[in-house]
Amino acid sequence: MKQRIWLLLMSIVLITEVITIYTLAKSPKEKEQDAVLINTLVNQIQNHWDDLAGYHDQTHLAYVVLDQSGTVLFASDDDISTTVNEAIRHQDTILDVAVNESIVGKIIIANQSSQLLEAWRQRILVITAVSLIIQIMMMIIYLGYLRYTIIQPFQRLKAFAQRIADGNLDVPLTMDRHNVFGAFTESFDIMRFELKRSRQAEAQANASKKELVAKLSHDIKTPVASIKATAELGSALCDDDKLKQQFTQIMQKSDQINTLVTDLFTATLQELDQLSITPIDMVSERLITMLENADYLNRARLPMIPAVLLYADPLRLQQVLDNIFANSYKYADTPIHIQVKETKQYLILEIEDEGGGVANEELAWLKEKFRRGANSEHIEGAGLGLYVSDTIMKEMKGELIVENGIHGLKVSVKIAYSGKI
Repeated sequence: MKQRIWLLLMSIVLITEVITIYTLAKSPKEKEQDAVLINTLVNQIQNHWDDLAGYHDQTHLAYVVLDQSGTVLFASDDDISTTVNEAIRHQDTILDVAVNESIVGKIIIANQSSQLLEAWRQRILVITAVSLIIQIMMMIIYLGYLRYTIIQPFQRLKAFAQRIADGNLDVPLTMDRHNVFGAFTESFDIMRFELKRSRQAEAQANASKKELVAKLSHDIKTPVASIKATAELGSALCDDDKLKQQFTQIMQKSDQINTLVTDLFTATLQELDQLSITPIDMVSERLITMLENADYLNRARLPMIPAVLLYADPLRLQQVLDNIFANSYKYADTPIHIQVKETKQYLILEIEDEGGGVANEELAWLKEKFRRGANSEHIEGAGLGLYVSDTIMKEMKGELIVENGIHGLKVSVKIAYSGKI
């Protein structure tokens, strides 16, 4: 279909060029026709010399007939030379009129080459202008085609690659697979899916590792506590100082083992706290772009954002918003409502879906590691999103509040002020 359209446009350009060339080639033929008409006119004047008043010209040339004395016998138009001198000045055609082989007068035919040339030039200008307009329109259409089929898809690929580099693997790449980048689109989205699955597998492995550490900690602490209790009992019942000292050493080693196990368990839970967060002074207008990027399904109507200066890491704040919208898409799949509020310390974004919320007893631990709501069964996820988002907001001197709203789950993102603009 696209090839047919371009063939049609190219045909229009070729036809326009052919018309222009034909017009240029046709212009010299006008003079050949003039010579024939002039000969016809002279012959007709000679044949009707005795009755010029009743003669009806068929050539439509502008001419004047003079007798031998220079008197005007007939004039087809007013703006024509009436003397031989004027005719010579105007480069008119002057011919003798002969009747019975004797010259009886002269005929002055007006020089129309300038008018013909002017008409020819105007014709060329019109055709050239039309040709240029058509070609300009084709260029505009072609540029629009390039923008739609190459530039915009490339920009979407670029933005998608940036999101992947930032670690956002939840936003799919939706593009027409029949355009120039169709194969790349499919490959990029497969790459995103595989990376996401790998990330989820990694998170699941980490969660399993932490569960194993927790179980081992509990299993180790139980016998250690029994050993310590036995040592304490032995120390209390023993009268021998040497044995009592050995029981005391057993109790100390039990405490040492207990401390090491606790440290091991704590250390495994600290790796998520190593996020690089660098807050800066950020204008609030950037929130519009962040919300647009996060709400890629256009489920929300963007609110008016007051002009203030915020203290936030743009990359991490985008990550927080992406996580909130992704959770809403995943668990609620409803329209989303956004409200903006201001306090003395914060600019607050209240983001609420219409999914009905969660049980009140679940709200207290939704921001904890590896904890998910009852509505998350059979839905992929590791239960880290809100925990990481809460950690990020705290590092930026803000806060993340999760509560049940009027229609569903409401997440309030409290962003600290840096000052008024």
